[in-house]
Amino acid sequence: MPKIDQSTIAGVRMPVPPLAEQRRIVEALEDHLSRLDAAGRDLETARKKIGSFRKSIFLSLVPESVPASWEMSTVGDAGTVGLGRQRHPDWHYGPEMHPYLRVANVFEDRIDTSDVMEMDFSGVFDRYRLEIGDVLLNEGQSPHLVGRPALYRGTPPNVAFTNSLLRFQARPDVLPEWALLVFRRHLHARRFMREVRITTNIAHLSAKRLKPIEFPIPPLEEQKRRVQACDESMSYADAMERALKRSLVRANHLRSAVLERAFTGHLIPQDPADEPASVLLDHIRSEREAQGDKTKPTVRRPRKTVTAGSPPPPPTPSPNNAVQQELPL
Repeated sequence: MPKIDQSTIAGVRMPVPPLAEQRRIVEALEDHLSRLDAAGRDLETARKKIGSFRKSIFLSLVPESVPASWEMSTVGDAGTVGLGRQRHPDWHYGPEMHPYLRVANVFEDRIDTSDVMEMDFSGVFDRYRLEIGDVLLNEGQSPHLVGRPALYRGTPPNVAFTNSLLRFQARPDVLPEWALLVFRRHLHARRFMREVRITTNIAHLSAKRLKPIEFPIPPLEEQKRRVQACDESMSYADAMERALKRSLVRANHLRSAVLERAFTGHLIPQDPADEPASVLLDHIRSEREAQGDKTKPTVRRPRKTVTAGSPPPPPTPSPNNAVQQELPL
């Protein structure tokens, strides 16, 4: 009720327990709600620790100082980097309409297919068509999300990408899953933020700035082992996060249940020796009636309006006996 008026509020019926029971309810309610607030803070702290746990996984699996058996390469040498096709109003309709992915579809290790748009790719679809194993990175985003990567696994099929995304295609001795792991490491370590350029509050990671970023390459078997270790640790972190979300939902339900019990007389035991609430209401009613007899109604004077073109009202004359007070400096 966004436009609720005072008369409607005054007409709302509400339960009134005895005054002594009100005090007991308030005391018990504050105790329960304070416990729920403390639990909510603990859950929020745990959620932040899960984020730190994810970051530690990436930093440990993709170290900054690599062993001698690894190759310290760059993104440009570990594969090819390309920018998607620019969108244009002239290509909203045409003979070769195909779906395409944009920055709104690419999340970390996840491609959202709920809102995929189409565009005409006449004569250029093969150039921008995604292949299974391509890694997509956000070219334009907020600074802490630029470079957010996801692996294209074939869904949706026959899809292209726009210039809001960068595509990385790994060379034969680099697993696409390892490339995804390296990019996720750079994202959480904020390595991409050191290379971005910000225009109109949007951070951009161009292909030219992405290519020189370091890209460690271990032997192929080591890549597989570390990718599997990452998957296992991430599944564990995901399970913890789901448990936290369930706990947060349960905490909200508990809060509603506590409030419901408080206002239906089931939160604390009642005491038959309490003075009935009717006595309290009669006392309040008597006080209002006594105050109403002494209170004079307030008369609201109409405001004076000045019509256009009319002369301004004359200034109020000062009283003849007005004396200017002198104050010492």
